[in-house]
Amino acid sequence: MTTTTGTTAVTGAVGAAHTRLEGRDKVTGAARYAGEIPFAELAHGWLVLSTIARGRVRSVESAPVLAMPGVLTVLHHGNAPRVDGSYAGMLGRPDPIVEVFQHDRVPYVGWPVALVVAETSEQAREAAEALVVQYDEEPHDIAFFADRPGTYTPENSPAAQAETEKGDIEAELAASAVVVDAAYTTPEEHHSSLEPHAATARWDSGRLDVVDSNQGSMWVADELAKLFSLDPASVRVRSEHVGGAFGSKGVRPHQILAVMATTVLHRPVRVVLTRRQMFSLVGYRSPTAQRVRLGADTDGRLRAFDHQAQSLTSTVHEFIERSADMGRVMYDADAHHTVNRVVPLDVPTPTWMRAPGEAPGSFALESALDELAEKIGMDPIALRARNEPDAGPVSGLPFSSRNVLACFQEGARRFGWADRDPRPGTRREGRWLLGTGTAAATYSSGVVPSTAAVTAETDGTFTVRITAADVGTGARTALALIAADALEVEPGRIRIQIADSDFGPAMIAGGSMGTRSWGWAIMAAARELREQLVLGGDIPPQGITARSDTGAAVSALAKKERHSFGAQFAEVAVDVTSGEVRVRRMLGIFAAGRIVNPLTARSQFIGGMTWGLSMALHEEAIRDQASGGHVGADFAGYHFAANADVPLIEADWVDDPDADDPVGIKGIGEIGIVGAAAAIANAVWHATGVRHRDLPIRPDRVLLAGTRPAGERDA
Repeated sequence: MTTTTGTTAVTGAVGAAHTRLEGRDKVTGAARYAGEIPFAELAHGWLVLSTIARGRVRSVESAPVLAMPGVLTVLHHGNAPRVDGSYAGMLGRPDPIVEVFQHDRVPYVGWPVALVVAETSEQAREAAEALVVQYDEEPHDIAFFADRPGTYTPENSPAAQAETEKGDIEAELAASAVVVDAAYTTPEEHHSSLEPHAATARWDSGRLDVVDSNQGSMWVADELAKLFSLDPASVRVRSEHVGGAFGSKGVRPHQILAVMATTVLHRPVRVVLTRRQMFSLVGYRSPTAQRVRLGADTDGRLRAFDHQAQSLTSTVHEFIERSADMGRVMYDADAHHTVNRVVPLDVPTPTWMRAPGEAPGSFALESALDELAEKIGMDPIALRARNEPDAGPVSGLPFSSRNVLACFQEGARRFGWADRDPRPGTRREGRWLLGTGTAAATYSSGVVPSTAAVTAETDGTFTVRITAADVGTGARTALALIAADALEVEPGRIRIQIADSDFGPAMIAGGSMGTRSWGWAIMAAARELREQLVLGGDIPPQGITARSDTGAAVSALAKKERHSFGAQFAEVAVDVTSGEVRVRRMLGIFAAGRIVNPLTARSQFIGGMTWGLSMALHEEAIRDQASGGHVGADFAGYHFAANADVPLIEADWVDDPDADDPVGIKGIGEIGIVGAAAAIANAVWHATGVRHRDLPIRPDRVLLAGTRPAGERDA
């Protein structure tokens, strides 16, 4: 059979709304997740976590447990296989978090101390709960607060530049006509994905085969190969369906322990985390303490910009919540200073969580901008327009595109911003005070070298193979549309296979870089395939395959500031009798490159905005100072927005193709949450006349703060 792309060529798949390719399978239950796939002779592992915050394991009394029905083994630091923790992980340095059962040290509550493996999950759980672990406990310290002793500025962090500075901040502040100097805090927050973390490991014909729920199968396979000193070709990781990730589903202890157990028992072993275990084992967003100082002339031009952010990390591995980074992109000033500081405590290590840095950082920064606008007597949107930079405020690099003002203009028109009375506390409906607020959004738009393969099949279809991950975003569908346009065929002729490490290196689903990186690789492979098909001839039974590697093309990109942008708008009602805050409506307008699939893209934006609402009003994980552990590490104690909390949320976008990308896309996974909490907080101020600088804005905080008389400005 001879197939050419020109016989049924179509264009325009990208940009048209398409339902998810896997949608029917998900709603009918045909889509199976990592904890559901059956294996013969499957054993089940149940983790035992430390109950102390600091100290050593004195003994694991496994003998009584081994005598319980169905129990196969109890792994702990005294008998577990050894791993190589000296290798350079994803961040270019060893990660002690994955060195499970390699020593007797306990660095925080919830550290894995044993794994009980049994014939059934119920037997494993019963035995794990019966296991007695003795400790030598030491004093711990989990107290996080601004400028506490031990806080430092990282000097050699591979993740980011910790501090940037130009000009004389103190001199420009002194010369400024109007100054804002305010402190803001955000609490510890958790990913709370619908599907718990799960991994099944087995040895199959000499290869380690792992079925996992992750954000990058190649990432996990590579780390497992290094940890267990295996030939990379002998490790395969698959993760076809993932029920949410948000930054948490990388290399975690449960995968390592599943591999250890299958190696010891010579049969498949599955380890699924409980909701409570996820609160200590898979990372979270660090609490932050931030100080923002802004100095401006009476016309709103910034003279001084100073954003200082502090977060916590564990004592075993440094992670920095880069809350001060947003200002390096958004606003210029004569003097500009940003710094991210960190303090190590006896707590689990934080990790990336949807819009790491920008989410908490935007709350502080965009609240401070609103405070400055109020002090000057200037419209908040006009203030932002007054300080639009021509190039990167810190880097000096040109922007690939920057359409943030277009977002504000369109958003203001649709939200009815022109009718807003700028005075706080002037709108009331019975016991409800009403207010509106706005904030800017931005998130980086990067791309990482990736590989892909596209095969022309004898039946006229095309198979795309790439180690992408669809964590619920609709990436599988978006990639099919990109492939269809590249091959000039109907989307129905595209078969997408993803999330298998055997397909080769590719970017993880993270940093809003997944679809852009994968789409680039698919475009390159598709173009190569089209050139082969032009030569004509019959397609052999195995098909004709073209492969791509975008390493050279990505490396050749000119240095620019590459970001998505947006404008967030919110209207709230505040009950003066109960302190309850209700968000009545939200609108987000974004400039995020070419939108591949409007249907799933809108869902992504709205999902992020919903999380921003939850961040503003609900989410707050509390640690008990005495025990070092969480208070209410479950969905009864950790509150997030439910259906009744979510109002009409609208999301749309302005035209913003990226000329440097072959598809024109940027990335949309994280920008929806950025600025959303600030817009709500600014709306609460507009309703009540009182600033809330600590999240979440709980009813008790509203009642304690009270309200200000209409027209009276906040000092």
